[in-house]
Amino acid sequence: MSAHHTRIDDADDPRLADFANLGDPEIRRLAENERWFVAEGPEVVRRLIDSGLPIRCVVVAANRIDDLAEHLDRCNGPVYVAERSVISRVAGFPLHRGVIASARRPDAVELSAVLARPPRRGTRHRIAVLENVNDHENIGAIARSARAFGLDALVLDERCADPWYRRCVRVSMGEILFLPIVRTSVQTCVTEIAARSGETWALTPERTAAPIASIEPPQGPLALLLGAEGFGLSFDALSSATRRVRIPIVSDVDSLNVGHAAAVAFAAVSPPH
Repeated sequence: MSAHHTRIDDADDPRLADFANLGDPEIRRLAENERWFVAEGPEVVRRLIDSGLPIRCVVVAANRIDDLAEHLDRCNGPVYVAERSVISRVAGFPLHRGVIASARRPDAVELSAVLARPPRRGTRHRIAVLENVNDHENIGAIARSARAFGLDALVLDERCADPWYRRCVRVSMGEILFLPIVRTSVQTCVTEIAARSGETWALTPERTAAPIASIEPPQGPLALLLGAEGFGLSFDALSSATRRVRIPIVSDVDSLNVGHAAAVAFAAVSPPH
């Protein structure tokens, strides 16, 4: 064990308090208020360390140290080594991956600041806008796809779930740590995009909507609106959009999961590699 790593054998050790009873909604609320989040699993913790975010601590099982050695040596916070059984007792459920970490949440980002930067890919900004998406796994999947296709930001309205909840971070495979997250209303986003000669496309399964791949993207920024499972986008969001677009699917299937639809839509509007 490295001299930089500290052994912990007591599940009640206060240095492990960030991970106590992770399934408890009260703990989740506390984490949101205290501006920290939890990352679990080797790959996600590697991405956390790569992100440079201030890390409160990393807890790793002894048999995972060699796998993570290169990243642990670059960790900007304390590294604790504990038996898997100790970590599981603290968390309140079996932690099979054997590594967990906590870190400070990134500062809030304004949409205007995102649009003032050069786009990540191509000549126009591409933004994903989520309305009332309250499933953490869907947000995580959307964030992972947004990163994969080079989108510039993820906008969440006030009814969307917490993007820094551990399940969301895990499903994104840590990619959400590298994606600017904006919290604002759909209408504010639509107005700001329009002010920059951009367009807002609302994703809908309506058969009268235009197939997304058949439309030429605007010269200005493009925002893709995505709604919650079941209900989809609100009437106000659909009405405020520049146009309604759809992903063509067979007629006897109602719709796609929002995470899957997001990936297809992001691919359709992405510039070629």
